[in-house]
Amino acid sequence: MNVLYIILPLALVIAAGAVSAFVWAVRDGQLDDLDTPPRRMLIDDEP
Repeated sequence: MNVLYIILPLALVIAAGAVSAFVWAVRDGQLDDLDTPPRRMLIDDEP
């Protein structure tokens, strides 16, 4: 039962870190363009 006092706060800290990383990525513009990157690999580079 004592392990819950360690695991539960640790799980909450990890979850808060994941949520904050997602929010940071969204605000930084990482998820703005979802169409161009898959098409970019099909375009040949100019020599």
